[in-house]
Amino acid sequence: MAVTVIVGTQWGDEGKGKITDLLSRDMDLVVRYQGGNNAGHTVVIKNEIFKLHLIPSGIFFSNVLCVIGNGVVIDPAVLVQEIETLQAKGYSADNLRISSQAHVIFPYHRYLDQAQEKKREAGRIGTTCRGIGPCYVDKFNRRGIRISDLYNEKLVREKLEWNIEEKSFLLEKFYAFDKKVNLEQLLNEYLGYAHAIKKYVVEESTALVHQAIAKKKNVLLEGAQGTMLDVDQGTYPFVTSSNPVSGGACVGAGVGPKDIDEVIGVVKAYITRVGSGPFPTEIEGKLGDDLREKGGEYGATTGRPRRCGWFDGVVMKFSARINSLSQLAVTKLDVLDGLDKINICTAYEYKGSKITDFPTDINRLALCKPVYEEAPGWKEDTSKITNYQELPSNAKKYLDKLAEIAETKVSMISVGAERGQIIKV
Repeated sequence: MAVTVIVGTQWGDEGKGKITDLLSRDMDLVVRYQGGNNAGHTVVIKNEIFKLHLIPSGIFFSNVLCVIGNGVVIDPAVLVQEIETLQAKGYSADNLRISSQAHVIFPYHRYLDQAQEKKREAGRIGTTCRGIGPCYVDKFNRRGIRISDLYNEKLVREKLEWNIEEKSFLLEKFYAFDKKVNLEQLLNEYLGYAHAIKKYVVEESTALVHQAIAKKKNVLLEGAQGTMLDVDQGTYPFVTSSNPVSGGACVGAGVGPKDIDEVIGVVKAYITRVGSGPFPTEIEGKLGDDLREKGGEYGATTGRPRRCGWFDGVVMKFSARINSLSQLAVTKLDVLDGLDKINICTAYEYKGSKITDFPTDINRLALCKPVYEEAPGWKEDTSKITNYQELPSNAKKYLDKLAEIAETKVSMISVGAERGQIIKV
């Protein structure tokens, strides 16, 4: 039995939802450890598409306990809607648990997000405007409101009064953002959400994790976004407001590093990113557009088109080191079917010199040009293949190169969106 962390190794959108769904059938506990509804995990079951933003992907297995950990920030309106959607589709969601320590997103967080994004002087970063960043700011500024606070009306009223006063001043006086927040209306709304989710809330979510570990059960710790969007390790400031890396799982789920047995890195066979920021291997023109359409590269949360690029080995090496990867799960290999040649970035050229270490300073990164190795493509359709040996030889060589760069083994290959389109190596 093992504790496994699943992380995105690029700029998010690597297909973690599908891999989590696949792994969950053998798990006893699945924990979402960070982020909010600024991320979406897409799971396809019998041609039916489920887009989960807060609930762990293991929710489709009734015998798997799914926990939203203390490191997550929760918009309760979104959470209630997700629960109701699952129930309407025949999934009870009775196996869901919510940490009482998770922080709550309020409308003023979304308003601040929107106002900051419009303020040119602050620099636009392409946020989803879901209020994630401002909620984390309140958390670390010790002004946040937790799920547990919603069950103490006197306390939550006091906290809301202060927060509304402060945020209203900022919105009106600094941002000139015309959005009002009514205390009584907001309080009533959120007390309603608290009632709707009460049966799922647990006082100590970390205790559930430790009990499972003590009983030698299988535990999966699921992150959102990807390594290059990590607030400490990524392309700051074009990052998220939390730690998607494997180390973030320890904080957001409440486990120690020694408890972790495996770290699976999910990596797309090419690379994408949403929003602003340097993107060295971005493919301009028709080929990039074709990859976007074939791969369905549109945000699960916002529908925004993703920028597409060739596989970036410099990012892969960095991510493998930061996360201590023990396995790779390669997704969307089928999207590369039919190409005559495929470029693999193995280094950057920076001011005339070749570098292989990823520069997290975005000013340096913006000046980097990719150094490519050309790999032969394959013409065969891989989407119906279920056995590794049946893959085209050039596809296997391509996967070998990815494993060589990451210095770890490829254990899973996804060749389509449906949950059955997976090759186990």
